[in-house]
This record gives sequence, structure tokens and C-alpha cells, in this order.
Amino acid sequence: MHAKDKEIKTNNIIPFIPEGDFYFTKGVEAFQKRKFDIAIKWMKKATDMKPDEPLYKCQMSIIYTEIGSYHAANQLLTSVLQSSDYMDCYYLIANNYAHLGLLNDARKYADSYLDKEPDGDFSDEARSLLELIDIDEEDDEDWTLEDEDELLIYQETAFHHLENMEWEKALPIIEEMMTIFPEHSMAKHDYTQALFFTGREQEAIDMEEEILQENPNSLYSHINLALYYYEKNIKEEYENHIQALINIYPIHEQQKLRIAVTLARTGFHQEAYARFRMLAKEKLNSHVSYFKWYSVTAYQNGDPGKALTIWEEGCRRHPKLSKEEGPWI
Repeated sequence: MHAKDKEIKTNNIIPFIPEGDFYFTKGVEAFQKRKFDIAIKWMKKATDMKPDEPLYKCQMSIIYTEIGSYHAANQLLTSVLQSSDYMDCYYLIANNYAHLGLLNDARKYADSYLDKEPDGDFSDEARSLLELIDIDEEDDEDWTLEDEDELLIYQETAFHHLENMEWEKALPIIEEMMTIFPEHSMAKHDYTQALFFTGREQEAIDMEEEILQENPNSLYSHINLALYYYEKNIKEEYENHIQALINIYPIHEQQKLRIAVTLARTGFHQEAYARFRMLAKEKLNSHVSYFKWYSVTAYQNGDPGKALTIWEEGCRRHPKLSKEEGPWI
């Protein structure tokens, strides 16, 4: 080949610079194959290429939902609503709140979606979600998008500290959240946990009992009080609340996990193991408690191999877990 011919062929090569749609398509393909980590990487590339494209962020939020990172998903969706009128976000946010057990918030966003898009793509799903939500009648004030974004940050920070049992760090965060968002009822249950495990045990019990008196069907009050009375070795009160939990099978993954963990922490390893085996792991990967207590119940139920596998995966995903004693201790 002559040098001139070679130069012509070289100059005819067109450099391939992927557009956002290419990355988006690759992300969807990975998502469909349930390769979620790879899907997120492609979607992040797509959003970097086209940061103002709401579809890309919404799809990435759906991947976060699938792996159980509900707060991260809602942060993305909230940012979309701040810069566009992409109405699907309202349903997707409602769905994430339902998974978190924040049913008042889920109802608000599902209602907002149906008000804005009564015949939208997710209208049937939104109506089905509302049918599943069984909540107390409370006077909740609507929050602005700015308030919502701020609440998500508080929730994510508190969640991280609580999951890692960093009670001293969690306490001031939750106190501040309760001051700014007094209508956010879930914060009160998180607050009593932080109180109890920082030594203010009776204060935590009294506060949780007061909440239960106002709402006798409060799942999180039964969860917390079962654990508190178990830790205090007050057998009769503990048995009342643990019996209530044994008979409850929630529809939301977060609530299912909380019951399974409480059963494990209070010695009901057989019942806890059955609950853990029914959980969707891909929705709970962000929870240290899932790996820690699932491995404990597996070991206590005579399956040390499974216990080790779960523990090792938990340590890979959450390196802090490796500093704790294993399930066999």
C-alpha cells in the first residue's frame, strides 16, 4: 500500500464518540439482565452526557429502587421535579416511600400523580398502591420540593448511622429532623432507638408507649418495644409485643426486614430465619442489618456454610461489618 493510499484510509476513519442514548441503551440492557452495578455505571455516563434529560435520571432511580436504595432513588426523582414537569416522578417517589414504610408520604405522592395524570402510564399502579396503603387519619401539611429534598438528606444520614449502630451520631441528626419536620412520624421511632442505646432507656420506652397509645396498630412501636423490653429483661411486656410481631406479615420489604431483625435480636432464630429467607435481597443490599442478622439466624439454625456466605458478602458490601464478631461468636 502506498503511503498516500494509507493516509487516505486513515483520514476516512470517523472517531466514535458515544451520545447519551448509547449509554442509556447499554444501561437498560444491563438492568434487564439484572446486572445492577453495571447498569448504574452506564446510566451515570448517560446522565453526564445529557444532565437535563429526565428520562435518564428516572431510569437510574428505578435501578436504585430495585436494589433497595430508596432514598438515593428519591433524591434523583426530586432533582428531576425541580427542573422539569416529568409527572412519572410522583408515582415513582410514592412507590419508594411505600417500600420504606412511610405510608403517609406514599399516599401524598400517589394522589399528586393521579391529580396530574389521571390516565397516565402509572395510573393503574398508583391506584393499586393506594388500595394497599392502610394509614391513620393524620393532618399532614404538604411539603415543598425544597423541604422534601432536605428531608431526604436527613433520612439518609440518620439511616446510615442507625444501620451502623452509631447511636451518638444519629441522635442529634434525628433531633434536628424532628424539629424541622415534626409531622414526620417515622423519625420518632428512630429517635427512641437512639435514646435507648445511648443509655436513656426509660425515656425511650415512655415515648414509644405514648406513640403506641395514640396508635395501637403502630408496627414500629411493637418492633421497638419488643426489643427494649427484651434488653431490659421484662418478660411479660416483651412477650406481648413479640407475639404481635409474629402474627404480622407486612407487604413492604423494609417492614419485613425490621421484623426479621427484631426476631433475630430477641432469640427467635427459627422464626427470624423463615422471614429472612422470604426477603428480596436485591432490595436490601444497602442494609448492614440484613447481612448481619441473616447470617446469625442461618448459623443458629444449623447452616454455618450459608451463614459464612452471607457474612462475607455483607463484609464486601459494608467493610465496617468485618470489624464485628462473626455470627459464630
